[in-house]
Parts: sequence; C-alpha cells; structure tokens
Amino acid sequence: MDKKAAEQRIVKLRKEIDRYRYAYHVLDESLISDAALDSLKKELFDLETEFPDLITPDSPTQRVAGKPLKEFAKVRHIERMTSFNDAFSEEDMRDWFERLENYLKSPVVDPRSRVAPFYCELKIDGLAIELEYENGVFVRGSTRGDGMIGEDVTQNLRTVEAIPLKLFSIEEIRKNLKDLHLDPDQYDLAVRRLIVRGEVFITKKIFAAVNREQEKKGLKPYANPRNIAAGSLRQLDPKVTAARHLDSWQYDIVTDIGQTYHEEEHLLLKAFGFKTNPHNRPAKNLQEAFAFRDHWAEPVRREKLDYEIDGTVVIVNDNATFARAGIIGKAPRGAMAYKFSPREAETVVEDIAVQVGRTGVLTPVAVMRPVNVGGTTITHATLHNADEIERLGLKIGDTVIVSRAGDVIPQIMKVLPEFRTGHEKAFRMPAQCPVDGSKVIRDGVAYRCSSPTCGARHRESLYHFVSRGAFNIEGLGPKIIDRFLDEGLISDAADIFTLNQGDVAALPRFGQKSAENVVTEIAEKKKVSLARFLYALGILQVGEETAVALVRRYHAEIKDCSVENILAFFAKLSVDDLQTVPDIGPKVGQSIYEWFHEARNVKFMERLAAAGVEIEPESRTIKNTGLSGKTFVLTGSLSSMSREAAKENIRELGGDATESVSKKTDYVVAGVSPGSKYEKAKKLGVKILDEAEFLKLIKS
Repeated sequence: MDKKAAEQRIVKLRKEIDRYRYAYHVLDESLISDAALDSLKKELFDLETEFPDLITPDSPTQRVAGKPLKEFAKVRHIERMTSFNDAFSEEDMRDWFERLENYLKSPVVDPRSRVAPFYCELKIDGLAIELEYENGVFVRGSTRGDGMIGEDVTQNLRTVEAIPLKLFSIEEIRKNLKDLHLDPDQYDLAVRRLIVRGEVFITKKIFAAVNREQEKKGLKPYANPRNIAAGSLRQLDPKVTAARHLDSWQYDIVTDIGQTYHEEEHLLLKAFGFKTNPHNRPAKNLQEAFAFRDHWAEPVRREKLDYEIDGTVVIVNDNATFARAGIIGKAPRGAMAYKFSPREAETVVEDIAVQVGRTGVLTPVAVMRPVNVGGTTITHATLHNADEIERLGLKIGDTVIVSRAGDVIPQIMKVLPEFRTGHEKAFRMPAQCPVDGSKVIRDGVAYRCSSPTCGARHRESLYHFVSRGAFNIEGLGPKIIDRFLDEGLISDAADIFTLNQGDVAALPRFGQKSAENVVTEIAEKKKVSLARFLYALGILQVGEETAVALVRRYHAEIKDCSVENILAFFAKLSVDDLQTVPDIGPKVGQSIYEWFHEARNVKFMERLAAAGVEIEPESRTIKNTGLSGKTFVLTGSLSSMSREAAKENIRELGGDATESVSKKTDYVVAGVSPGSKYEKAKKLGVKILDEAEFLKLIKS
C-alpha cells in the first residue's frame, strides 16, 4: 500500500474506531465485538508504524503513548478550580441559600424565568480534571492541584476511553444541538480553544478486580475507589494508568461559547461528544433539590450505580448569578455539596492505645477491627480523653457503632453492651508515660506526661516547629520529619537548617529534585518573625496570640533581634515582669520563665543561632492606627485571605486577634459558615463585621 492509500485508510480507521469507542464508552452501546475492534486498532497501529509521519495526537493509538515521565509538569489554570463546601441537612442547605441571597441582595428563584433556578448533580467519588482542546483536538489535561496550579497528566488522560481525543465536527455538533432542542447559531462552535472540566473515577467492578489482584499478590487491598483513581492518574507510566480502565464524566465548560446556564453546558458537552451523567437534573426549588438527594441517598439505588457517590451537588443554574456570587474560601458561593448522612458500621474495639502529643497530653485512641465505612477502611478512632470513654461506657472488647462524620473523621457513636461476653476489660489512663515512663499528671480533663524530655513530645515539637503558624516550612511534613529522625539526620529542630542536598537525596525514595526542593525551602525559611519564632519554640501555654502579645510588649526594648540576644533578653525577665504583658498570668509567666532558664533550651537556642536562623525585627509592623487596642475574633472562612493573613493584618495595625468572644471584644469578623462565636457575639451585643466590612476597615 502506498502512502496516499495508507493515509486514506488511516482516516477511515480512526473515524470508525472513534465511532465505536463513543458508542461503547459514552452511549453504553456495543456496535461490534471487542475482538473486531481490537483488529481495527491493530490495523491502524500497523499502518502508523509503517508511516509514522501520519501519526496525529488525536489518533486512537495515542491513548497509551510516550515513555514514562520523570515527574509531572505544572499547569496554571485559566480560572481557579474550586471544590465545594458541604451541607449535611436540609437546615444546612436553607442556611446556605439564605446566606447566598443576602450576599446577592436579590432573589435566586425568579418565578418568571423559564429556566429552573438550580441544577442537581451526583457527587462522584473521583478526581477533578481539566481538559483543553485546540481546534477540536485534545492537547492537555491536568489535575486541580491547589486550585490555581495543577499537574499535567495529559498522557494518562489519553488512556481514558471516555475522554475524546477529538471532538465531533461542527456539522455533527450542530445536528446534535438541534436534536437537543438548542439553537446552534447562538453558540461559537468554531472556538479555537475549548476548556472543559469533569471527573475521573474508577467503577465498582474495576475496583473489585484491582483488589482481587492485590490479594492474589499478598498485598493490602485498596480502601476506596477514589484513592485508586487518584493514584492511577498520577502514575508516571501511562501504561499503568491504562491498565486501571478509568472512566470520566464532564460537567463544566470554562470557555465562553455563548452558554448562559449550567444545564445548558451539560447539553453542549453532550453535543460536542463528551460523556455526561444521565442522572443529573434541574430543580425548580430547594424542595426538589432535597428530593433528588434523598432519592439517591437510598442504599438500594446507590448500589445499582456502577460507581461510588457520597452526596449530590446543588448549583445555581444561571451562570451570571453564579459568577456574581463569587468564591468564598475554596468554594463557590453559588453551589453546595449536599452530602449523605454519616455512614455507620459495627465493629469491635480490640484495644485502646495512648498517643502523646506535642505538649505531652495523652490521648486515648480506639484500635478497632478493620471496618469499611463510607468506602474507606478504618481501624482507629480518637476517644479525645478519659471523660469521653466514661461517657460512652466503653470497654476494651466492646462492640461499637462507628461513624465517619461527613465521610471524613471516624468516631465511635455508641457502645452496644448487649454484645458483651464478660471478657471485656475496663480502661484506665496509664500512671506512667507510654513513651518514656515518666509520671503522668492530670491537668483538668487532660492527662499529661510530666517529663520535659519525653520522646513523643520531642517528635511532636518538631512537627510544630515547621508548621504553618511557626517556621512554615512547606513540604516538610510529619512523614519526612520521621524519616529524618529514623535515619539519624536530625536530633532537634536546629539540625533541620544544617541539612544539605546530599543528606536528603541519599534517603530511600528521595530523588535529587525532591531533595533539592526540600533543602531550598528550608534555606528560604531561615529568616522568621519574632512572634513566629517564639511560637515555634513550643513553650507550654504560649500560643500564637501570646507570642504576639510578648512582641507587642517588648519590641521597643529589644534592640538586637539575633537569636543570642533574644535568649539573653527573655532570660533576664522575671515572672513578675512577664505578668505585665496583657493576658499573661502567673502560670503562663512561670512557664515562659522556666523555658528560658532550662539548660537544654539554652543549648538549643545556641544551636539555632549557629545554624544561621535569623529573626526579623517587628517594630516596623506595630502601627499606631485606629485599630490600636481593638480586639478581634475571627469565625468562619474568608474568601480574600486566610485567617492567618487576616490576623497578621490586624496585628500590623495595632489590634489584637484573640480566640474567644467576651464583652471586651470589639469586633467579630464573620466569614462563611460562622460557628458558635458568631452566636455568642450576637448575645453579647458585640459588633459583627462581614468580610467586606472588615476589608474596608483595615484598608481605611
């Protein structure tokens, strides 16, 4: 066959293979047998091998293509990819709707409109993706990442048969739109670049098959389908991804091609050749949205689905209203995930272990017989404290009801004493610390290790030292800290700043690039503010606010912010001196005094100085403004900034950001989903600011 004939044959093969693929994976229709389809793919592969210059990116043979990647490139999304805030009851949903209309200052439901005000979708237990097409050809796919920057997983997404590598022709799209009762002339169907979003997931059938293979190999089965989907999509070798047989639905069009409401986008996606969920529905009011959720909450209906869902999503249908509502925190105001009620299951508490936290507090944790709750296998649940165990009446060996509240946090809801056999054992908090054997003392409802050198406290103090409110060393999480400790690379936090790339790269599963990233991040965080530095030290009862209060009180007296000078300055302060700081009483003052006079802490500070840690002077951040002396409490999430950033703004302007509401509080700043502090502020008559009012105040 000459090249011209081969080219003609290749065009026909691609067209027919795509038609069969679309029928099978999108329409759930089998037009030819798998064997026949395989033979067509084989013929296409052979022709493209003979004439490689005829291979195009949209060819079916390119679904599994390329060599394994060394790492994923980063992709900046043209618009932020958001997630959803959760609701668990009709009351939660009504509260959301009330907040939404208050924000918009106009009704969402317009009885004159022919378009339903809401659109309801099944919430798939999968992974969000973004797909980019140029002139109808798939060119790039990415994960959500942090919302603004995701990972390029194009090669892996090419293996997903439900994702078209090439969209329908304009003629086909026009015909499809007419069949769907839409006017094709009102849309820009020839748009050069089309960006859509959807979900990648794994079916229950494939999930079960993968776990059977795991068990045959003597490996631990996967806990839930989402983990497999996420892990499969992030495989560096696309052949591994292809073997997992992922599926996908699309539900959003980012590019403006003339669409005006969300339901319309689903119809457009279908017309272009994308797979959309046939169960999604418009809703005339919230009651219909509730009915949609309740319909799919029934186990018998969910079991018939070939994929896992953990709730429904209710979206404002009108795109202009949705856009006007904007984003709050990480989620759009105009949508809400209406999750199913917490799933519960019965299991047995086989033991109660005790964990020791950063400040030496002992926390009992239930060790349970493995149980699958909401698609996830769980074996542990926190019991909070000894009082909680007493409230539950829990004994080791008891049969219990365990729940995952919001499909996230495992907790024991109830003990079933009728299942007792008489072999159950009562639990008592230990008299000695399980880590170092020191005496355990009771401090209110908490039990605490009395030893200041407790190993568990030391490890937790390292986690605290690098945390967001302290040195904020990103990428240096507990697992890596544990690795560093286990390998003997560090003995305390000062050692972190002495690590070099070779130390880290030598560790198992650490490459040169990841080692470079860790060491670079550490180097960039050697300089820190005084308040963060004091908080990072982990002094008992010194939280972020107390650290800020210390800086406010003494910044004018501290002429040199070197680590050595900070040590000398605080070492000379008496307990009485420290009590001149607002909100510091005898107990906190004594704790600070003892910390700066303990020999091992003095040595630690000297090691930090030797490692090159620098402290930024903070006098420049204390401004005499209209906020001087004003006390703020934050509740709920803010869309324009994190709560940490909001606190820093308040402090820079001379105000105080505290955690509890009292009559002395000047302002409560209420973001989305405010908590009990909001209600307390209303009862006490404290002035409440919404986010817009707060921003206006700090900018004025």
